[in-house]
Amino acid sequence: MNWTERSANCRLRNWLLGLVILLQIWLPSTLFAAPLLLRCEISQDGETRILDFTPGSDPYGVEATDINGKFRFKAIIIGNEEDIESIKIYTYYREQHQVVLLHEARYMPPFEPDESSFAALTGVNYLYSPSLEQELQYGCALLEAPEAPLEAPLETSPEVHP
Repeated sequence: MNWTERSANCRLRNWLLGLVILLQIWLPSTLFAAPLLLRCEISQDGETRILDFTPGSDPYGVEATDINGKFRFKAIIIGNEEDIESIKIYTYYREQHQVVLLHEARYMPPFEPDESSFAALTGVNYLYSPSLEQELQYGCALLEAPEAPLEAPLETSPEVHP
């Protein structure tokens, strides 16, 4: 084997080694990334609800959840389970026969799952309806979805903790 062939073999080996290292870094983060969900803990009038929201592509298809007949809450996560583009949270209050927007919050990437607090993404928010003199508190965190699917989505049948 002459010097030119050895040099070519060495370059090929280095290129293959670089490719292997790149694949080891890239593949686990894309192929095995756990799907993400937004978990919000909402307290109002002595009751606490936990709502889970999953990413989707249709923001208009997300229904607001009634909170004790006084407030409505909804979170819209645009993107897919591995790549979230934005998160928007809306809180409304009821006034006679209409629903009025009270609070809107928008969060942009980068997003990292964080289970350190129930309000790791948003912090704890305190909202007050102007006419009802009622308080609503909420906080949300972005979490890795559990491996086993839920029997029923929490946004349609929230858990109530007294």
